[in-house]
Amino acid sequence: MTLDEITLKLEQMQSDPTMVTKGIYSPSANEFPGNQLPFVEIHLAYLRKHQSVNPSHYLSNLQIMIKQR
Repeated sequence: MTLDEITLKLEQMQSDPTMVTKGIYSPSANEFPGNQLPFVEIHLAYLRKHQSVNPSHYLSNLQIMIKQR
């Protein structure tokens, strides 16, 4: 998967009202309002840091974990 495909998939998850996609506070996130890292940025940072992780598997598992039941 390309970075654009990953970003698009994360944005789709974020816009889906049936998924829990909260941002988190980070003191180093000065470029975001209220120092809140958005859902998309959190997971892009994780994938950048852990390059051995398969992005399609990660996104598939993430989707299962954040789905409201």
